[in-house]
Amino acid sequence: MLKEHHAIFRGLMIVLDLCVVFAAFFLGLIVQHQPYHFHLLRTYVVLLPALLIIWGILLYYFGMYSSLRTKPISDVLFIVIESALLGGSLFGSFIFITKMDSVSRLHIAYAFLFAVVFISIEKILIIQFFRYHRRRGMNTRNILIVGTGARAQHFIESINNHPEWGIKISGLVDKDPVKINTVICGHKVIGSFDHITDIIHNHVIDEVLFIVPRSWLNSIERVMFECETEGIKVSVAVDLFELKLSKARYSTVDTLPLLTFESTPDKILHLYIKRLFDIIISSCTIILSAPVFAIAAIAVKATSKGRIFFQQQRCSRNGRKFMVYKFRTMVENAESMLKDLLAYNEMSGPVFKMENDPRLTKVGKFLRKYSIDELPQLWSVLKGDMSLIGPRPPVPEEVGQYEPWQRRRLSMRPGLTCLWQVYGRNKISDFNEWMRLDLNYIDNWSLWLDCKILIRTLPVVLFGIGAR
Repeated sequence: MLKEHHAIFRGLMIVLDLCVVFAAFFLGLIVQHQPYHFHLLRTYVVLLPALLIIWGILLYYFGMYSSLRTKPISDVLFIVIESALLGGSLFGSFIFITKMDSVSRLHIAYAFLFAVVFISIEKILIIQFFRYHRRRGMNTRNILIVGTGARAQHFIESINNHPEWGIKISGLVDKDPVKINTVICGHKVIGSFDHITDIIHNHVIDEVLFIVPRSWLNSIERVMFECETEGIKVSVAVDLFELKLSKARYSTVDTLPLLTFESTPDKILHLYIKRLFDIIISSCTIILSAPVFAIAAIAVKATSKGRIFFQQQRCSRNGRKFMVYKFRTMVENAESMLKDLLAYNEMSGPVFKMENDPRLTKVGKFLRKYSIDELPQLWSVLKGDMSLIGPRPPVPEEVGQYEPWQRRRLSMRPGLTCLWQVYGRNKISDFNEWMRLDLNYIDNWSLWLDCKILIRTLPVVLFGIGAR
């Protein structure tokens, strides 16, 4: 019955959101002073379904219609904005492909803006409405918690501190019968494993939540089967291992269920968007900067002996090897000179950095200062070996000297720029600090973080801040 109610509520929410998008579309016309342009009605017959489909799919995909019971309002608003940004791009592409030149871009901007505002207001009102009533004991879910340890107590305290979630703890169950009738965090232990069936029969239980230690896993299978037989929803807390970085998710291979722990971003759609962004930006930049390529190539060749491009093997995601290309900024025999300069290394760790490196050519210093030497790496971005934003790709020899915790920076596709570029570029002399910045990027990655890094990188490159 609860599942049926949730399905009905979810359907109503989808319909309501699409009605809001529908209204926002025509409100955009009114604001733009085009409410009576009946000659555009044929175009709207095509536009409206596409707009509704895009909004509906994106809101659903980003989790808008999963339970709002414990979801923070900030997360809901982020889903709306996220859907609008991606939806605007997809809708704009749709208009471009279908060549609807009569459609006003301003009208579409208004439509998406109004949709964001109205859907946000709608969700806030709905969440506050239900939370108001849940605080007063309405629309509650009754759960039975199996487990009384520290993890279970932490969860119980969270429930006690958030009455607006509408989750009512009917009681606790422990493996040890001795604990029956004891009170933990204000809730009574009402039975042991042998009493589960009787508890379900004598109490209103919507869900049984297992928060148990690993040593109990072999014991709870029978109890879970009893709940399954009774038609009761069962959840098992998966924080069974004290991992500091990895996040757990459920997946399957064929019919084999897997509990997967990942310490890297796993938002597949977001990663696809990141890759699409890489392709578009790198290809456009390569075309637009063609004159710069030509001038740099001529300058390198005319002012020093050697090849125009410097090529070197680097490490990509999880140790994959690829060849990186840059405009040559050093003298021809720079690699053989390195051993004589190691004493002047200003960077701790396996990386070599030296101010006023004698191997640099005059043109090379200029190219490095304004990152022009990095332009050929756009080809690596286009191919997929690199990304615009990500940890810098190291050489295999450097990786061979990494400590175990430093190798995690290889878990994400390398990039042209990252946090180290924004927060000091070559001014950073502590290798561990550099690594921590890269790991901070991986742990907190989002499309918005990429945008902020890209925006903050531009003045660093244009003004040559921190370059050597």
